[in-house]
Amino acid sequence: YIDWSPFFHAWELRGRYPSIFDDAKCGDEAKKLYEDVQIILQKIIKEKAFKACGVWEIFPANSVGDDIEVYTDQSRKKVRTIFHTLRQQFSKNKKPNYALADFVAPKSSGRQDFVGGFVVSIHGSDDLASIYEKSNDDYSSIMTKALADRLAEAFAEQMHSEVRQAWGYERSGELSNEDFIRERYRGIRPAPGYPAQPDHSEKAKLFEILNAEEVTGASLTESMAMSPGAAVSGLYFSHPESRYFGVGDIAKDQIEDYAKRKGVPLSVVEKWLGPWLSY
Repeated sequence: YIDWSPFFHAWELRGRYPSIFDDAKCGDEAKKLYEDVQIILQKIIKEKAFKACGVWEIFPANSVGDDIEVYTDQSRKKVRTIFHTLRQQFSKNKKPNYALADFVAPKSSGRQDFVGGFVVSIHGSDDLASIYEKSNDDYSSIMTKALADRLAEAFAEQMHSEVRQAWGYERSGELSNEDFIRERYRGIRPAPGYPAQPDHSEKAKLFEILNAEEVTGASLTESMAMSPGAAVSGLYFSHPESRYFGVGDIAKDQIEDYAKRKGVPLSVVEKWLGPWLSY
């Protein structure tokens, strides 16, 4: 499940694993990095220096406009939380302007639908990196943190496959590692704070309904960054046409509507979405 390509990108080596090893400009350097990180990986395995923790759950849900209502149980009588989504506003040639809520059946349709949520974290990388730093080995320290990020993403990929199987639209063993890396499967797992939903504050709801801090040991800072740094979170959407997208610039009319839906002052929304505002 490990996608090594971003590991090389972290060292400013452009190319896709494993073909990057044949690159005339950076192939030799990429090989050396890969050999070095394998040594650290084997050390981590041998000493059990890292601990992977994760949680996922599938919830009854329906969309109401651009919001996603998550219910306490299958009766769907009580709303547990609401995930607020944002819609693309730029001009598109005969293509829809997406919001994540589009991938969940509308409540008015009478169709019962679901969304999932997850949090994964890798613990121990800061401790190991600190040991290297005390030995003035900054190279191994940086490599350890980069490796922890790759393992967190791999864990998220593995768990997403597990969820798709539990949800009933993937069979065990039908996808190759290349399929996982190229995302050749149904469903998406977008994270709050990223292009499809750039509002980091929505993470707090995800952590709450999953009891993620207690289960995984991961937590959120005041700025909604995840701790430890090697952590991944997001929502699961199973719709066969679900896809990743970027919201793009957001106009004031949508920001005002978004603030109203969230029940918070406009200034709070503008703080969280500042880089995305078109005004």
